[in-house]
Amino acid sequence: MQNYKRAKILATLGPATSSYESVEQLIKAGVNGFRLNFSHGSHEEREEQIAWIRQASKSVGKPVAILQDLQGPKIRLGDFEGSVPVSKGEQWQLHFGVESDITSKVVAVQYDLSLKVKEGERLYIFDGKVRTTVIGVEPKVVTVKIENDGIIMRRKGINLPDTDFAGDILTEKDKADITFGATRDIDYVALSFVQRASDVEQLRLLLREQGSQAKIIAKVETRAAIDPSELEEIVLASDGVMVARGDLAVEVSPEVVPIVQRQIIGLCQKHGRISIVATQMMASMVDAPEPTRAEVSDVANAVIAGTDCVMLSDETANGKYPIETVAAMKRVILYTQQHAPVRPVFHREGMTDKQDAISSAAVTLAHQIGADAIVAETKTGVTAASIAAHRPSMPIISVTSDPRVAQELTLLYANKSFLREEGERAGLELARELREKEFFPPKTTVVLVSGRQPGVPGETDTIRIRVLE
Repeated sequence: MQNYKRAKILATLGPATSSYESVEQLIKAGVNGFRLNFSHGSHEEREEQIAWIRQASKSVGKPVAILQDLQGPKIRLGDFEGSVPVSKGEQWQLHFGVESDITSKVVAVQYDLSLKVKEGERLYIFDGKVRTTVIGVEPKVVTVKIENDGIIMRRKGINLPDTDFAGDILTEKDKADITFGATRDIDYVALSFVQRASDVEQLRLLLREQGSQAKIIAKVETRAAIDPSELEEIVLASDGVMVARGDLAVEVSPEVVPIVQRQIIGLCQKHGRISIVATQMMASMVDAPEPTRAEVSDVANAVIAGTDCVMLSDETANGKYPIETVAAMKRVILYTQQHAPVRPVFHREGMTDKQDAISSAAVTLAHQIGADAIVAETKTGVTAASIAAHRPSMPIISVTSDPRVAQELTLLYANKSFLREEGERAGLELARELREKEFFPPKTTVVLVSGRQPGVPGETDTIRIRVLE
């Protein structure tokens, strides 16, 4: 139990880790889920990676989640040679459907911006390094005025913090990727550039039409999404929320991001959703074998705030030290949870839901008697999620008969999933099995949470205490 972390690790697969051996090593090092970035790679490559993950998961004996991250309307510059200097006050045209002509200050773009942008809106290029204002819109042509000296390069991204995409955030590529994922063993689908709750609902409808039961992670990375009138609705519509700090920092300015991060973690606690903190958590380890002190503090603060999950991107996809990065992140999580109590951003006193009341009673009881673990019998995962929302300081041992639920729960705070057949004593038998394997210490006390109607969400109604010699 000393090596059991409550905050989970989601790692991105990429060229540096695209092998069965790497996947297995990452799981052993502490990875609980894998992100497959559909902005890159082919379906054939993803098929192979999914097979590796499931094979390694079975070999290690540990359920692992797979997250399909959709590209979304990632708007980029087109192709041109070299890096091109731009100066404050210059006017450039962003033109869809033509080749770039740098001498005439015409740059091709991969998306018809004229369909969405309006005069006066801000348009940022190259992660915000070049800031511009839209001064003219014609069919397929947007004219911008440069606001600072800088350079632009081929295929660099464009951010549009003021532009309303009006629900049009699923591209044809996304739809093809969704169709692919619907027939594979995908647990979560991450939706990029969410602006409102209806975007999430649109994706959920599309998934159901495809026969997919995958859960949805909303990526918060736009100004529209963090509007106070919209953010909580997005959380409610989703199964989890990712704080996509890279694009969000460009859209709203960096100083806003830490506050939004805390708000999202709190709202996810309030509504029993999974929270994921992402982007540059240990970015220096792309090239260095040890993290910086600032990165260690970043991970530790997310753990103290009670996030469910922290994510690695380039560190494991393209870095020189992917296994070492996961090991370092795990050390930070373990040390932090052992020496600094979690201070949940949201306190759940006053919630009136019956399921929440049972979960609250179970967690309070577990803390009062010094229980070593809470054992939750859960067919759908609802019971485990409700207990996790109270941020217990001990493991939640979830026992389920559904393999998909076991995989989904791997990203949930403090949870450790086990797949077992249904039965009235499934939780108790698992607890005894874990005691015999010395996962628990001698004379272990567990709080068992179960219901008389397995598989019926919200029918958890029984709390028991058992001491295992």
